[in-house]
Amino acid sequence: MELTALDVVVLVASFVASAAVGLFFARRAGRSLAEYFTAGRSLPWWLSGTSMVATTFAADTPLAVTALVAEHGIAGNWVWWNMVAGGMLTVFFYARLWRRAGVKTDAELTELRYAGRSAAWLRGFRALYLALPINLIIIGWVNLAMVKVLEVTLGVDPFLAMLGLFFVTVVYASTSGLWGVVVTDFFQFLMAMTGCIVLAVYAVDAVGGLDALVAKTPAHALEFFPTDTAWMPVTALLSYLAVQWWASWYPGAEPGGGGYIAQRIFASRTERDGQLATLWFTVAHYAVRPWPWILTALAAALLYPGLADPGVGFVKAIGLLPSGLKGLLLAAFAAAYMSTLSTQLNWGAAYLVSDVAARFIAVPEDKLVRLSRLVTVGLFVLSGASTYALYRVGSVDGAWRVLIALGAGTGPVYLLRWYWWRVNAWSELSAMGFSLVSFLALTGLGVFDPSTSLGGAQLMLVNTAVTTVGWLTVTFLTKPEPDAHLRAFYERTRPGGPGWRAFALRCALPVEPAANGAASWTGWGAGIVAVYAALFGVGQVLLGPRAQGLGLLALSAAAFVVVVKVTPAK
Repeated sequence: MELTALDVVVLVASFVASAAVGLFFARRAGRSLAEYFTAGRSLPWWLSGTSMVATTFAADTPLAVTALVAEHGIAGNWVWWNMVAGGMLTVFFYARLWRRAGVKTDAELTELRYAGRSAAWLRGFRALYLALPINLIIIGWVNLAMVKVLEVTLGVDPFLAMLGLFFVTVVYASTSGLWGVVVTDFFQFLMAMTGCIVLAVYAVDAVGGLDALVAKTPAHALEFFPTDTAWMPVTALLSYLAVQWWASWYPGAEPGGGGYIAQRIFASRTERDGQLATLWFTVAHYAVRPWPWILTALAAALLYPGLADPGVGFVKAIGLLPSGLKGLLLAAFAAAYMSTLSTQLNWGAAYLVSDVAARFIAVPEDKLVRLSRLVTVGLFVLSGASTYALYRVGSVDGAWRVLIALGAGTGPVYLLRWYWWRVNAWSELSAMGFSLVSFLALTGLGVFDPSTSLGGAQLMLVNTAVTTVGWLTVTFLTKPEPDAHLRAFYERTRPGGPGWRAFALRCALPVEPAANGAASWTGWGAGIVAVYAALFGVGQVLLGPRAQGLGLLALSAAAFVVVVKVTPAK
């Protein structure tokens, strides 16, 4: 692919702008650990929420969606569309609790919720587990996607080109802390979305327009719900809709929130900002973003059939663009890459510094910010191994399914630890252990193949059952947390609900409904309707039948009015 001088100027300008933001916020980030990892808890909802969206829009995302569409049609996206219900659950039942907790990481919550050595072990183990193996796998597949983009577009050694992106990303991620990350995320998201919309327009035009796209694409590939079980097995679809969204842990879609989503929530300036940020993220992530990717994926399947890796079709479509716009698309991919990478580096460093170094090694406060910057750089260096391993495997969407299956069954613990007093530290430890052992046993013995839709769904269902039975058994065989510790947690976060009723009455505490009671359940249901109606409405306006699509958009607007009415004003 030939790049002109204009393309190069556009690309370089985006790098310079990203680095400039990091340098601008460097002094502020250096004030304290709270500034570096939680932006002084001062983020407005629109900035915090957009940062969540940008972080989950990595260079791998459009490639993985393109592969899903090529292999399973539009319905293949249910592997992640199903998580709308979990996202709305976080909006109405967990976002305010996270902000009240006042922690720097979700690992820190463990010692707020649980007591004693078991809680300390859980905090340390969870921090190391998420910061190293899980985080490095995520960074690895993000790097892999960018390697594929650079291989196809620049014709140079992709790893050398990626080193340039790494240098720019590390400059602002390590110097500016979370403030620099989220501000850069905002502009990078705008650039990435603009680029993907432009690419979709040119890709669809290359196959003759929307009507021609519909006429040339197999009918089953255009179905929002699969009608061909070979294309998308019913077992897989049902497992996505009925189980996965609450049972399986996945970065950016953790049951009850967690990871960098929780980080953005407790970095927000108020409880309301945290809730609105999560609401905006859920709407934008599922209803605003997908269709430029899907349209390009459908066009790429027609323009570049028979690719060994169907996801590369998205990158090949960049060659359809004129001078200047190619640079814009490469800048968009770079922006998506850097926004995700900067968050993963900051997020991982938060665990290693706040939950390990500060908690267990007792590093002095005045050394922590400097250590945070060094750890940020070190994490990327370590990610080289995972990038190479995934490069050998070559599958991004397959890695999604593996991580979903690996976290299966842990979701109920993360949901119930807020709303059931009987959950203890051993509940979480055993859930993580049962899930890991069950996953390794079932895949190691060849019972299920998690890289396929059916195998991944079956593995997720079995893993969920094994893990749930396991952690519930451990919970009832071990002692509950001390009353004094539970009382402090209850008074600080005020979760309410029937799961705390017996404890509250025993300790003479006020008994409250869970998260604003019936209003939150109404908002949860209305939010799910609003997002899915918008998602499918936009799709039908584009692909037909258009009248039905307009009706769905009207339904979405009405449901969103309900969401606004039941969302607390403060």
